[in-house]
Amino acid sequence: MIESFEKTKLAGSIASGALDEVDKIVRPGVSTDEIDKLCYDYINDHKAYSAPLYYRGFPKSCCTSTNHIVCHGIPSSKTLKDGDILNVDVTAIKDGWHGDTSRMFVVGDCSVKAKKLIRITYESMMKAISIIKSNINIGHIGHTIQKNVEAEGFSVVRDFCGHGIGENFHESPNVLHYGSKDLGPKLKAGMIFTVEPMINAGNYETKTLKDGWTAVTKDKSLSAQFEHTVGVTDDGYEIFTLSEKGLNFPPNLE
Repeated sequence: MIESFEKTKLAGSIASGALDEVDKIVRPGVSTDEIDKLCYDYINDHKAYSAPLYYRGFPKSCCTSTNHIVCHGIPSSKTLKDGDILNVDVTAIKDGWHGDTSRMFVVGDCSVKAKKLIRITYESMMKAISIIKSNINIGHIGHTIQKNVEAEGFSVVRDFCGHGIGENFHESPNVLHYGSKDLGPKLKAGMIFTVEPMINAGNYETKTLKDGWTAVTKDKSLSAQFEHTVGVTDDGYEIFTLSEKGLNFPPNLE
């Protein structure tokens, strides 16, 4: 367990470091291709590899999902506009181990509703992580997220979930972000997985565009997501993808 945790932490620190760099350039007029290049260069400079690049044919080094894009947005020449909200999802491979994380960014000043959506999404993830410990059902994670989110009038995406991670990008178990706390396997010390709720301002339904990757809200409502890679310890949990600069939540919303 010590080796797997240390290696995941190293990969996770590189992924979160890339997002710290993204924070420096997010502004109106910047393209998502520029964000992708920054992440690619940062990961390579740290002698690591970008897991999304060419994964099942994905063409870029990170996912950039704006506004009503739920996840898996493909970076392009399209530029950010004032008021946009943006999720950047990065996974680094270092010495054969993966660290996976995503954060929300705000371009200029966004709407009051968007600010609330981002805050509730982050809070739901952190509340769910805070209850992680050995011998609880994995369903507790999703139950905690759903309860928090729906109390605020938002909805939890059902079509995507968190996942085990380690020497493979995606492993068992699946980590649902909704459902009963009594469902799923018991958590055990040494398990490593992602918690990555996708929360919609409107209905939870999504659809995937013709590119085969980009998932959007069916009702075109805003969507937000945060993600950490976490490990189960003997007496709780450890987060492997925390920002060394304290930028886990958009600083312009604090």
